[in-house]
Amino acid sequence: MNSSSLPQRSTVRKKKPVRKRKKKSFFRTLFRVFLFGIFLLLAAGGWLYFAPSAQNTRYLIADTLITTQHRYLAKYIIGEEELKERVTAYNQRFEHMGDEKDTHVIKEPAAEEQNKPLVEVEKVSGSGYTGYVMTVNDPTKVRLGVPNKIGSGEKVTSMVARTGAIAGVNGGGFADPNWKGNGFKPIGLVISQGKLFYNGLGGKKSTQIVGLDKQGKMIAGNYTLDELSKMGVQEAVTFQPRIIVNGKGLIKNAAEGWGIAPRTAMGQRADGALLFVVIDGRQPGYSIGANLYDVQQIMLKHGAVIAANLDGGSSTVLVKDNEIVNKPSSQYGERYLPTAFLVFEHPEQAKIRNIWEGLDPSKIDAGKKRSQ
Repeated sequence: MNSSSLPQRSTVRKKKPVRKRKKKSFFRTLFRVFLFGIFLLLAAGGWLYFAPSAQNTRYLIADTLITTQHRYLAKYIIGEEELKERVTAYNQRFEHMGDEKDTHVIKEPAAEEQNKPLVEVEKVSGSGYTGYVMTVNDPTKVRLGVPNKIGSGEKVTSMVARTGAIAGVNGGGFADPNWKGNGFKPIGLVISQGKLFYNGLGGKKSTQIVGLDKQGKMIAGNYTLDELSKMGVQEAVTFQPRIIVNGKGLIKNAAEGWGIAPRTAMGQRADGALLFVVIDGRQPGYSIGANLYDVQQIMLKHGAVIAANLDGGSSTVLVKDNEIVNKPSSQYGERYLPTAFLVFEHPEQAKIRNIWEGLDPSKIDAGKKRSQ
């Protein structure tokens, strides 16, 4: 075969693409992506603010902001007047949720149920949230803990360690100016060991409480001080709303769930076992939080016949065996609080004194620097 007929390798090198063209193409693509992103943001903003179908989403965002220290931002979502009206409407609805008379009666648990450990902790999760359910199988083992120093609240971990409790959950609310409160000025009532420790009702005749009577029966709803005394209420704080009464949930759907946030709630089964639900939040990638409807459904699933909301947000914390079980959302760590529901093997040995005795509630500085 003639070698001249064989294919010859070209000696002419192909020119490499000009780098400048690549750069121009890259920046052109980047610019288009940027414009497309701006378009999507404008479209989403237009839908959020003007589309009737976005109303529930607007309210969800607003309600979620209201539960944070950035409450003022909610007015940019639904307007200042509508924000005021919405908060007022929720407060009125929450108040009425405590009106129905609770008739639940504790039934003696079966013999095999009586051998369960005092405290059991179960992890729970759902759409966007992670948390825990702590079951206390003997409700008479719970006492309300309070701080031990005048002028400052106390961390739940500290209360648990100091009193010898085996577990603890944050309790009622407190005055918290600019989310920098010292945790020492409770909202409403504080009752511990059958004694009125704190009365911040002012001129109000009744309040919505969450607590326990002498037999360990959970009490939640609107009551006067006289009624609480006649019922033999032993441990109680003021908070709302009650979310389950006589075995039925009071929140109809997620739209009535008051936004997404860290949550704490207390409930009771028919056999007397107490349920503490603790939901983490404000931590993308782990747990955003839950609404009150989510909490209600968790309670119902676990057999609650009565349940009520407790202080949540950055106060939400569950302590067992001197360790924090959940992941509190506060950037400053565990908060200083006025009250906590504590579980004891021997509650009769718990030493809990009235730190507010002799103090005028109207003169307590909620923002004073802590002494501890």
